[in-house]
Amino acid sequence: MIRIAALQMPTQGMSPNALDHYFKAARAKEAEIVLLGEYVLNHFFKELEKMPANMIKDQSDHHLAMVKELSRKYDIVVVAPLVQVKGGKCYKTVVKVTPKSTHTYRQQLLMDYGHWDEAGFFANEKKPLEDPLVFTHKGMRFGVIGGFELHFNHFFDRLNARDVDVLLLPTSSTFESHNRWREILKTRSFLHNIYILRANRVGDYADKELKWKFYGDSMLLDPFGEVVSVLEDKEALMVVSVDRKTTREAKRVWGFEKQLKSRAD
Repeated sequence: MIRIAALQMPTQGMSPNALDHYFKAARAKEAEIVLLGEYVLNHFFKELEKMPANMIKDQSDHHLAMVKELSRKYDIVVVAPLVQVKGGKCYKTVVKVTPKSTHTYRQQLLMDYGHWDEAGFFANEKKPLEDPLVFTHKGMRFGVIGGFELHFNHFFDRLNARDVDVLLLPTSSTFESHNRWREILKTRSFLHNIYILRANRVGDYADKELKWKFYGDSMLLDPFGEVVSVLEDKEALMVVSVDRKTTREAKRVWGFEKQLKSRAD
């Protein structure tokens, strides 16, 4: 059994105080992995569109250094979305930071809607889809994808192939999507018999046309598709437990993978 945490916050300023407070609390509750939502270490996307690349880079570099220091200080693994800037171009990524190393997953599928065109802003390469980020921690397999990628079967096929137990899912869900996201999360966790830990951001952003309210609802779903724990719509920390025995039991009971493997063989 492993203790993991979802940290539900708005965009953070340059001070490490708030993150330090929550990391300390998470470690006191024996959490070994902390997941942050999207646009917590960086400004929200609509704000990024108006910022020069060098300013975004300064913010990202500062927060990455801060997260590395907190990972070392509390001996904790951190999974957090981060906008990386290289050659004046912005890339939407998720970093996995440990006390000794940093790995980067560059999100593969981005939203391309008129009011939220990440694909047009970020320089992430369009190419054949690859595996999500997968890592092992104390015998359990963890997968990481960007929030929008939840909607695509490819990533879950690859998570199944890599025998992943827990999906870490950072999001920035807003508007009236509360119920839809819950239903998708429950369906994905059940059909693939995996835990899903979702960390959604909170806070508001308003432009001339729309008001964006990020509603939180960070949660843990178990491999049977049940909501185990959930946060409301305020800044908060959630520490929960995951157990590989539960994923093995769910896969045995429902046998979805067994059905597919028997035909592949």
